[in-house]
Amino acid sequence: MHLNPYIVFNGTCEEALKFYEQTLGAKIEALMKTAGSPAEKDMPPDWGDKIMHARIAIGDTVVMASDAPPGHYERPAGFSLSISVDTEKGEKIFNALAENGTIRMPFQPTFWAKGFGMCTDRFGIPWMLNCE
Repeated sequence: MHLNPYIVFNGTCEEALKFYEQTLGAKIEALMKTAGSPAEKDMPPDWGDKIMHARIAIGDTVVMASDAPPGHYERPAGFSLSISVDTEKGEKIFNALAENGTIRMPFQPTFWAKGFGMCTDRFGIPWMLNCE
């Protein structure tokens, strides 16, 4: 059994995944657009370039993603994607994810970690960075 996060975007999925590729060293393994798919007929004409389904690898974790169909997007709540890395990398990744987003807890030493921070990136995805 595998548990894989599935994150949904408000039309910015491809841009977000390319950002995660640069920032996190993620690898985009699949990127299926609405155009040419069976779902195309049920979507607005300008929706063809939006992502119907994607798969990325971040380290040894697979994350799946898509753009929400028009009128179905809900802002993520009640969870965070958590990354554990060394301190130097953690602060750099945190700063990149937080840029143009929202810092919920600045990256700083804590009683359980050399560095920890929480932010929501510019695409609306909540993150926690932990450096034990």
